[in-house]
Amino acid sequence: MQKISPFLWFNDQAEEAIHFYLSVFKNGRIISVSRYGEAGPGPSGSMMSGTFELEGQTFMALNGGPHFPFTPAISLFVNGETQEEVDELWDKLSEGGAKEKCGWLRDKYGLSWQIIPAGMGKLLQDKDPVKAGRVMQAMLQMEKIDLAVLMAAYEAD
Repeated sequence: MQKISPFLWFNDQAEEAIHFYLSVFKNGRIISVSRYGEAGPGPSGSMMSGTFELEGQTFMALNGGPHFPFTPAISLFVNGETQEEVDELWDKLSEGGAKEKCGWLRDKYGLSWQIIPAGMGKLLQDKDPVKAGRVMQAMLQMEKIDLAVLMAAYEAD
């Protein structure tokens, strides 16, 4: 197990969310599941907590009740290798949720994600402040990040 793992608090949808995330990412698995017994506090047999892995990252999930909803103050950052991967993850994770600016979205469980193409950081950190500024301005106009549009802004004269 990793030294540090994100711990996700769901109201009562942890098991559904885990299966959803496993359907979105190509490499994932359930590691363990704990279920409530007769003593509760959740319904007997329902998932209390689960540990799962997505793309080599371990997560823990809890059905802890409605006390602590997700906020965008914490998000999961996904580095998309290709524009096709960015597009696919964006479409799947935003379905039933909310599309936001600059590559951010909230999934149908309220969890915030950043779906970012590999290479975007390099463009934004270019030593030429004019090029980096054009990339920033282009990005600020987007919801889902389009690397080709960012490259066009970078290369514009």
